[in-house]
Amino acid sequence: MTSSPVQAGARPDAMVVDDMNPDTGTSQLWGLAAEFSTPAAIMEAAKKVHAAGYRWWDCHTPFPVHGLDFAMGIKYTILPIIVFFGGLTGTCLAVLLQVFTNSLELNIWAIVPVVGYQFEVSGKPLISLPAFIPVIFEVTVLFSALTTAGGMLLLNKLPCLYHPVLKSPKLKRATDDRFYLVIETRDPKFVRPQTEELLGSLDPDSIIELEA
Repeated sequence: MTSSPVQAGARPDAMVVDDMNPDTGTSQLWGLAAEFSTPAAIMEAAKKVHAAGYRWWDCHTPFPVHGLDFAMGIKYTILPIIVFFGGLTGTCLAVLLQVFTNSLELNIWAIVPVVGYQFEVSGKPLISLPAFIPVIFEVTVLFSALTTAGGMLLLNKLPCLYHPVLKSPKLKRATDDRFYLVIETRDPKFVRPQTEELLGSLDPDSIIELEA
């Protein structure tokens, strides 16, 4: 690894660390990471990077930092809406299933014969909402839970089997006692000298180059 002083405005002891491949001696820059030692520091850094107009960037912290998502300008997730319609689908299917199996005399062909017949018990109505409630509740909860899990994985693009942030040994302390703000090179506003200068102005402990 090689290192060089950061741009003007950074802490005097802060360094730009090149996370270079030791085998090839070369690296393809994926992004720049600024390292901080306190939640307050990364909170202020996130506000400034968001105000600068960057879009492809993220924060990595060892524990949830209250308010950091708002400092980053992250909008509310659409997941609750998706889960609502998933639960509504389960409700409708549960009602249709019970109406078909208990209340209709109907024979249809769906690859195999499907037969519905009236099933009257103790003179109760064939379509009885109170009797349908347990199945409606269970199927609604089932579909909501499956939609929550599936939607979370899909929106977070998981599973992620490889990520440059996880590759860098310099960022291992993100799960211990350090806080990192990472700006990717694919960001439209990323120009290395200007981005390094911005990160340096945030007073980081160090600035780390991330290899793709």
